[in-house]
Amino acid sequence: MKKDIVTLLGGFLTALLFFFGTIGISFEWFTVESINAFVLVVSAFAALIINGYAIWKNTYTSHQGKVQKRELKKKGLMK
Repeated sequence: MKKDIVTLLGGFLTALLFFFGTIGISFEWFTVESINAFVLVVSAFAALIINGYAIWKNTYTSHQGKVQKRELKKKGLMK
């Protein structure tokens, strides 16, 4: 789903670029390359947020994560 939303964002920005070109508005920085770079940054940021949430949830909120953390501390494998 994340990839679909990012793809839709890229498609919307590309359509906006062509629309602006049709009505005679242009920006030097608003190109296909800048759209692709922006979509890549958004995708990476979404992955960072999702993975960070998963790590936080598994480490600090789930019962299994708490049990695992306790056992690792007992064995001296975690501070």
